[in-house]
Amino acid sequence: MEAGHDHGHSHAPAGGTATAAYVGRLRVALSITLTVMVVEIVGGIVADSLALVADAAHMATDALGLGMALLAIHFANRPPTGNRTFGYARAEILAALANCLLLLGVGGYVLYEAIQRFVTPADTEGGLTIVFGAIGLVANMISLTLLMRGQKESLNVRGAFLEVAADALGSFAVIVSAAVILTTGWQAADPIASLLIGLMIVPRTFKLLRETLDVLLEAAPKDVDMTEVRTHILELDGVEDVHDLHAWTITSGMPVLSAHVVVRSDVLSAIGHEKMLHELQNCLGDHFDVEHCTFQLEPVGHAEHEAHLCH
Repeated sequence: MEAGHDHGHSHAPAGGTATAAYVGRLRVALSITLTVMVVEIVGGIVADSLALVADAAHMATDALGLGMALLAIHFANRPPTGNRTFGYARAEILAALANCLLLLGVGGYVLYEAIQRFVTPADTEGGLTIVFGAIGLVANMISLTLLMRGQKESLNVRGAFLEVAADALGSFAVIVSAAVILTTGWQAADPIASLLIGLMIVPRTFKLLRETLDVLLEAAPKDVDMTEVRTHILELDGVEDVHDLHAWTITSGMPVLSAHVVVRSDVLSAIGHEKMLHELQNCLGDHFDVEHCTFQLEPVGHAEHEAHLCH
């Protein structure tokens, strides 16, 4: 293949610096979440409350969200090497895949046990359940306070904030179910709360699993319309065609794009390769959030030459 002109342009994502500024708060929120998760597991066993165990499982999804936010920052700061040109960024996605499989198992277990308790009711201790549920709710409120400011400045922190907010609702459901048991003796309140919490875990985990598999299968980023990208490139003066157009994601927040752009020779002679590359970069930068773009400029007819070489 004839040598093409390559242009790489990268910049720090808009939310990167803002997210890094909240590493300490994310770590505190993660520590609180993991501690309360263990406390609720113990409480669920002692009080025989499936709702508490379910809420602990829900907290595991929050821990995953917080952990992924911290991993994104950590791996983004690892420098690339000669053999790993994108560093270790993809490790975040592999960790997410492993956690998805684990959470689906936990969520499935919670739903199964909730159904079993409708058949064989358990004797749940309402008072103890309220105590442990209240601990979880207070801990979640502390984490929400820590992340409140950051969620307005960083999408990464906002994702973690929403995870904790959802878990606060789970803790509230535990307290309500325990109060019902304590005042009425209606034991079905516990498995009902467990079902609600389980139904919050499984759909969120499936969504994360789908996004993770899209990254591993190198699907185009969900917010990048490839048809629109092609249209924008073709609208540039002198561009005749675009082929080998690919966009994929290395890890969350790191989309990349490459394309072979066919440009009329007279246009390249008039404005030069550098200006053409700047125009392409500005074209995509103004309309699409792509972290890294690589373009190969080709004269008309070069694609047929490439095809001939490939055969």
